[in-house]
Amino acid sequence: MHFVDAKGILTGGKGRYGMNIYRGCSHGCIYCDSRSRCYQFTHAFEDIEVKQNAPELLEQALRSKRQKCMIGTGSMSDPYMHCEEDLGLTRKCLEIICRYGFGAAVQTKSDRILRDIGLLEEINRKAKCVVQMTLTTYDDTLCRIIEPNVCDTRRRIEVLEAMRERNIPTVVWLTPILPFINDTEENIQAILDACAQVQVKGIVCFDMGLTLREGDREYFYAALDRHFPGVKEKYIRTYGNAYEVPSPHSVELMALFRSFCRDHGILYRPEECFDYMQTLPDKYRQMTLWEE
Repeated sequence: MHFVDAKGILTGGKGRYGMNIYRGCSHGCIYCDSRSRCYQFTHAFEDIEVKQNAPELLEQALRSKRQKCMIGTGSMSDPYMHCEEDLGLTRKCLEIICRYGFGAAVQTKSDRILRDIGLLEEINRKAKCVVQMTLTTYDDTLCRIIEPNVCDTRRRIEVLEAMRERNIPTVVWLTPILPFINDTEENIQAILDACAQVQVKGIVCFDMGLTLREGDREYFYAALDRHFPGVKEKYIRTYGNAYEVPSPHSVELMALFRSFCRDHGILYRPEECFDYMQTLPDKYRQMTLWEE
């Protein structure tokens, strides 16, 4: 872990902003796209870069914005990885978001988010808060292999249930689904059943598969050799060096996914899920503009 003073913290525009307080990750997920060389890491991925001035930068930015909006975090690096326990920068940023009346969309795999559930509830009461949780496999033994340094699926479902009890809306990322490993109807159905049980608002799934590119692919293949002998060779024969790596069962699994979501009133089109996560209620936005 090392510390830097960042020049800015918010990215995006037109009323939709994101922030990454940390760069790199300690969760060790074998498929992580953020390891890809296109992101130009100049340090080891597990040597977490900490933007130590993130709260100050965020406060400066939000103080100057006239229109309230959603602030997203977690798209590149999990805001609740291990170092957050001691540093608390995510919590400090959420406190600023709450103080200035903005909304928050938080994406994580970690149950550490429960530490801040009261704060998330307050943000949701004042504006809007959406908690996003990644679920890839219902099998906790497999989960501990492909996502080794973070809580297992059962625990994440408990987090989603805790959010439901506080009326905090949730969205699940059903991705990635790894060909020849967890791309089974049994796995997808079990995850979908859990999503319905905890009443998620939406599920993001672009396709049943994953993406691989330079940097990410090498790490993933090394993990396959350790844990799934022979599967790497199957990937190479089937996909070569393709960026998009769809499951051979993608058509059937996507049909199951869409049908289930329609039957249970769950948002499933990516554009609908993103619009929901990135947009404050019209009534709230109009109210804040009138107040200002």
